[in-house]
Amino acid sequence: MSQFIRHYLLAVQFFTRIPVTGRLAEWVGYSPAMLRASAAHFPGIGWLVGAVAAGVYVLLLALLPPVPFAPLVAAALSTLATVLLTGGFHEDGLADVTDGLGGSSERHRALEIMKDSRVGAFGAMALVLALLCKVALLALLGSAESMASGAEGIPSEAPFNGWLVAMALFAAHVVSRTLPLILIRVLPHVGDAAGSKSKPLADQITLTSLGVAFFWCFSALALASYALSAITLIVACSFSVLALLWMVRLFTRRLQGFTGDCLGATQQVCEIAFYLGLAIAL
Repeated sequence: MSQFIRHYLLAVQFFTRIPVTGRLAEWVGYSPAMLRASAAHFPGIGWLVGAVAAGVYVLLLALLPPVPFAPLVAAALSTLATVLLTGGFHEDGLADVTDGLGGSSERHRALEIMKDSRVGAFGAMALVLALLCKVALLALLGSAESMASGAEGIPSEAPFNGWLVAMALFAAHVVSRTLPLILIRVLPHVGDAAGSKSKPLADQITLTSLGVAFFWCFSALALASYALSAITLIVACSFSVLALLWMVRLFTRRLQGFTGDCLGATQQVCEIAFYLGLAIAL
């Protein structure tokens, strides 16, 4: 249990802006092997980020006037909360990957572009469209929930608690942080081994670590099933898996492997795909 907590806190330190400092950091410790083991808790970070996003969404719906645009405002600010919590870690990966793959058809040149910290036109477009898709889909889910509440006899002007969207946020952040681990399992790391912070994470992930990750994931889906039906969850997860398969094919064809930025980009694409699948299922 002590090792479990230390590995989880190391993942918190690596994947979020939550400070793990002082005596706590000394107790947690660090080594490449520990960072590699912390990959199993990537979905556990999804629990944390998803819980914050869900909490912000529900709180805002309780405070905002019950008007049609309330879900849109709550969706935008809950998305902002996740970006602040993670420091835009995965969004940055999406921008870098899009710049690299869009900037050159040559593998080596694409990898060089991905290492550049500057954001180009392709990356900027990807960021804008990704955030727009998230907010739009969450607002759509919120509107669908309010309409369903009215259909059940609740006055349309009455506040709705956003429970469905909250669980969608929670589940999406966990699922989208589980699937990139499969990328680590099936593809080789092709980034700069000397300069990459993610290299220990990108080493071949063990089946034990994958088991821990899927435990995090299935536990989150079981919790989400209290608000979302099994069918809607299956469809949403299926869309995320299809997105993962598309990313695997893309990275295999263009890069013959993956980098740390590819993991972040995959998380973003799988999260959006989850919301899209859920919206279609509803």
